[in-house]
Order: sequence, then structure tokens, then C-alpha cells
Amino acid sequence: MPSTRQITEFSDEPAAGNPWVVEPLPTTIELVEYDPEWPTQAREIRERLSELLGLRAIRIDHVGSTAVEGLPAKPVIDIDLTVADSTDEAGYVSTLQDAGFVLTVREPWWHEHRLFRGGRRADDRVAPTDGGPATNIHVFGPDSPELIKHLVFRNWLRSSESDRKLYADAKRAAAGAQQEHDAVMDYNARKQTVILEIYERAFRASGFLR
Repeated sequence: MPSTRQITEFSDEPAAGNPWVVEPLPTTIELVEYDPEWPTQAREIRERLSELLGLRAIRIDHVGSTAVEGLPAKPVIDIDLTVADSTDEAGYVSTLQDAGFVLTVREPWWHEHRLFRGGRRADDRVAPTDGGPATNIHVFGPDSPELIKHLVFRNWLRSSESDRKLYADAKRAAAGAQQEHDAVMDYNARKQTVILEIYERAFRASGFLR
């Protein structure tokens, strides 16, 4: 279990290397209004991952904006997949790749994060063949604070209408300000001030801050 400090702190340290296993093509950020089909799509992805990995999947959570009713979002389902040890790639990578998911990111310096992409989208350099909707599968070990951060943020936005609106406005503004050759990280950076503001309220409501 990560400490409260690990959960509530955010690091500005730059990446310690190139995270890309397969770097996506440049594309425009697409933001769409909430789709009531997203929870169903997420449930089907979770069920498939559970079937593929069995007991190796400790938790499978639908997170991100598509998990919050009423939020606009990029039309990509975000899934947090918890495994016993994300560095033990032999335990899950080939299984997911054989099912058509593409290992896209490996970040040993950031909680040993791995990212798989599923579904087809415009910026595919290597197209997944899993046959499902556009999906990001974030793989972490159980001690990663990111897992708790994602759940706290999701649950707070589900409960707070005012912060849900604040975040929706920030997302629209960030997407509207994009320029040619912007990356997803640029879009995320434009939202960061609002995200941190919302996180503080979410952490206080969840008991992590007083």
C-alpha cells in the first residue's frame, strides 16, 4: 500500500528515457460529449481481460473521463489493470499481445507503468487487432499510488457536479487551444492547474488530506 504522501504528491520530474515502444502518429485531439455506451464498452473490456488473465488480474478498473457520466472525453476507454508485478512482463505481455493489444509504452521510472492500446484509431502506427473499442490499458503493480489517485479522482467527479463542470470546461478549453503537432501531453499540460485543484478537494473528501 503506498503512503498518503505518495498518493497526494505529484512529481514534475521529466521522463528518465524514451517511454515509447510504439509511438503513435501525430493527430488532433478529439473531444466528444459523453456517450452512454462507454460503461458497457468498459464492462466488456474488463470481462475480456479477466478471461485472458484469470487470477493474474488482481483488479480491473474503468477510470478516466469515460468513467464519469456527463463528462466530455476523448473516445478512448481507460482501464487500470493491476498485476502482482508489472515488471514481470512474461506474466501478461504475450497474453495481451496474442489477443491483439499493442504494447505502446514502458516507463520503468514511473511506477513501472506499461500501456497497451486496443481498438482502432486515427493515430495508430501499429493497429491493434483485438476488435474492441479504442482502449488504453494501464498496467501497474499493487503498490502504485496512481491506482488510488485514479479512483479518488473518478469517484470525486462522479459525486461533485461543480467540479465535473469545472473539469469539463477545462477539457474543452485545452482541446480548443491545441496547435499543429501538439501531443496528448500538451493537451494534458493545459488542464494541469485545474486537475491539481480538483485533486486537492478530492483528497480532502477522501480523507487523504486534512
